[in-house]
Amino acid sequence: MSKFKFTNEYPINASARMIYPYLSTASGLAQWFCHDVRLNEDKVFNFIWDNQNHYAEMNSHRTNKSVRFVFLNEQKLHEPDPSYMDFSIETSELTQEQYLRVIDYSDETDKEELDEMWYGLIQGLRDIIGG
Repeated sequence: MSKFKFTNEYPINASARMIYPYLSTASGLAQWFCHDVRLNEDKVFNFIWDNQNHYAEMNSHRTNKSVRFVFLNEQKLHEPDPSYMDFSIETSELTQEQYLRVIDYSDETDKEELDEMWYGLIQGLRDIIGG
């Protein structure tokens, strides 16, 4: 089954320093992204949705700029062509507004459903940070 790469940008009225912890830490992500997020001793994140575990590694990050999570299989091992999530905080040169760019590379192929899901998630994040 082929994967789909969903990309969208969302304006966020908050500084990158304020936004970044909500994208890069288990406690920050648990507040808006899914039911719970746990980080184990091996630095593997466990994203919990509907009582199901989804394991991921943070495989790249630039403080106050970007973070990428690559999903692992149920045995916490890497797979070929893994699903991933990429968050990057960007500033418009023209308006100085902050944007959160989301890339969601996964088995979910319904763009409309992904649009709605991410819109709702980002609204939750905005509510928390006041942006």
